[in-house]
Amino acid sequence: MLIYISNQSLPLKRKIKWLKSGMNNISYIVMCVIPAVLILIPSYIATATLPSDSNNTVISNNNKIDGHIEDKKNLEAEPVMSDQNMKAELVVKGLESPTSMAFLGPNDILVLEKNSGTVQRIVNGVKLREPLIDLDVANTDGLLGIAIEKNMTTNQKAVSKNSTYVFLYFTASKIEHEDTKIGITPLGNRLYRYELVNNTLVNPKLLLNLPAGFMHNGGAILIGPDNNVYVTVGQVTYKDQAQAKSKALNYQNGREPDGRGGILRVNEDGSRVGTNAILGEEEPLKKYYAYGIRNSFGMDFDPITSKLWDTENGPDFGDEINLVDPGFNSGWKKVQGFWKVAPEEKIGKRTSASPDNLVNFDGIGKYSPPEFTWRHTVGPTALKFLTTDKLGKQYQNDMLIADVNTGRIYHFELNQNRTGLLLNGSLRDKVGNTYDELDPVVFARGFGIITDLEIGPDGYLYIVEIADGKIYRVVPSHVD
Repeated sequence: MLIYISNQSLPLKRKIKWLKSGMNNISYIVMCVIPAVLILIPSYIATATLPSDSNNTVISNNNKIDGHIEDKKNLEAEPVMSDQNMKAELVVKGLESPTSMAFLGPNDILVLEKNSGTVQRIVNGVKLREPLIDLDVANTDGLLGIAIEKNMTTNQKAVSKNSTYVFLYFTASKIEHEDTKIGITPLGNRLYRYELVNNTLVNPKLLLNLPAGFMHNGGAILIGPDNNVYVTVGQVTYKDQAQAKSKALNYQNGREPDGRGGILRVNEDGSRVGTNAILGEEEPLKKYYAYGIRNSFGMDFDPITSKLWDTENGPDFGDEINLVDPGFNSGWKKVQGFWKVAPEEKIGKRTSASPDNLVNFDGIGKYSPPEFTWRHTVGPTALKFLTTDKLGKQYQNDMLIADVNTGRIYHFELNQNRTGLLLNGSLRDKVGNTYDELDPVVFARGFGIITDLEIGPDGYLYIVEIADGKIYRVVPSHVD
């Protein structure tokens, strides 16, 4: 997935002091610089394929927020829960760049490995010897999203059987496991439905064939309460930016929508939902549920209202949490957060609640401002409603959001009508301006790059770390 958010590059800034007492420049290079380079090269290689942000830079451990370097998440060697009545325990490690997970049953997990294109099955904390499938994916994004649906089907002889559908979203490569960094444009973004049979994914059915780029390909998949399939697709960035100028990204005179820059909704066979499309009858416009989205890696339905919420990644400002009604326009590339988008994707002036110059598809598309925004990017990823009381009734049906830049999980309560977030103190303006200002809503800290949050059949919270290849489970402190 991942071109995740971080706007910080990784410059090495050191004042080189030439040694005294007879050591010349050549000996300095031999004794100091070359060993340092040899140490740094493996580190660079290890991080080069990690999620990076809109500017395609690798995420740093030192997170620059509000003009100063923050390194607070590295103070803890292990994840720390804000509520001491909880703890995070390791479920599995040794995965290769895991992005998303889904449960087949208790202690039975399917996990995506982004770069290799493999779907692994983890049973009781142990990975099966062979993956369920090995797909040809582009390494810069790769295997991104998964959802599972268990169905009862009836054949022509009226014989019923249980079947398990596994939906996968990935950036396909023209050449097997070819890295797009060498200049080969990905073949496309694909949404497939498979059937799980004997630890193998078979009977592939292509549901969506979408454009793909070098970053911002989206990736989250969700089965809604209406049993339809929802998938996020980013703005899909090419080297030739003219290709990305779509009406779905609020270019008034842009290309017709082609699947990028929105949340798409289809039936489980890939067909349109219902007889009346939301934004228009053209293909693929008729499959848009929302548009104007720069990139998103998280969405979930409120278990109380069945309303959809999502996270959205800004450039170096304006990460968002949104309430997504049908026909929602998030505003990109004219608006991000509460600000206009200036040239080169820089922050502009504060915008109005009803900005002009947005595409509205004959008045059907509706812009609404975010329910919360980060002034400086944190790279929000997964959004999950905690549909359980296993961690305490005070958290039940509240919203959790993970990020990549700080290794935090945020906890948000909803207001009485569940149309917004219940924010107090300096967060009442719906803007997180600094690292410390967000402390009151921190649920956990000290994780690495979090790519997914899921609620298991046991009612506990599961967390995927991509860089360290780990899955954690959050349980009450007294649980062994």
